[in-house]
Amino acid sequence: MTISSHLHELHGLPVFDFPTASAQAKTELPSVASVAWRVSAEYEGEEWQDAFARFVAAVDTRQVRALVVGLWNEAYDRGPEKIISTLTESADDFPALRALFLGDITYDECEISWIQQGEVASLPEAYPELVEFGVRGGSGLQFSKIRHAKLQSLVVESGGLPVAVVRGIADSDLPALESLDIWLGSSWYGADTAVADLEPFFAGSRLPNLGYLALRNSDIQDQIATAFAGAPVVARLHTLDLSMGTLGDEGAEALLNGQPLTHLRRLDLHHHFLSAPMVERLEATFAGTDVSIDLSEAELGETEADEDDTHRYTSVAE
Repeated sequence: MTISSHLHELHGLPVFDFPTASAQAKTELPSVASVAWRVSAEYEGEEWQDAFARFVAAVDTRQVRALVVGLWNEAYDRGPEKIISTLTESADDFPALRALFLGDITYDECEISWIQQGEVASLPEAYPELVEFGVRGGSGLQFSKIRHAKLQSLVVESGGLPVAVVRGIADSDLPALESLDIWLGSSWYGADTAVADLEPFFAGSRLPNLGYLALRNSDIQDQIATAFAGAPVVARLHTLDLSMGTLGDEGAEALLNGQPLTHLRRLDLHHHFLSAPMVERLEATFAGTDVSIDLSEAELGETEADEDDTHRYTSVAE
């Protein structure tokens, strides 16, 4: 799977593309607080900072509630350091900002593992009232340890995530966090996280309000599922997401033999390498419960048997 479309919604608001310079005069802008604003560079044209300057001049930034950073010029070669500096320096001009996403870039603009990133922790730090933060792209991505009292949702989308990012998030103090979604990615594209690095998430002691936990799009999905079978955090979750990765019968067996999961509202296992008999066992186990289980996108055919994981692949990589 590739990321073929931009975000449609952020912070419960529809995403609106701030118009290009040539289209701005003839485009009617919506009410500032009614949309999430996406500001993008032109693929071969206006720089992102110039588009942002037009945006700041055109709207009352004091009313902006959600902001999406789209394509920046040469994203495959240049990181967003100047964008990050611009946004941190502009924090006082955006007192109502509650959601920020950095790198809403589709595959036809730049493949996810080619997106150059940088140190992003300064963004939530600059906006202490922020409740949602997301970033796409793992190459060069850094996330230093932070404390943020109000952040409720953190999303990191990657085709190959450096373990230092995982450790930075794990070491952070995020007492209000309710939703954590990490795409670990494939070792072919730089993922080097081991299960031991995820232990703080399994324990959950630093995330007292966590209800949704996704450790997905991983080529160590069986090992992650096995760890969740006895993870203390599971009892507090309403949603467990192990989708988009290389999950096979070994990991599913561990889940079935581990702690009860019937308290969950949702168990997401879509894009998997489970055998047909294992799919039937999972369906039977949760039949008659209130658990919504997603077993779609089976990557094995009905008659295929998965004897090893050498041919498995994550949903999003390059």
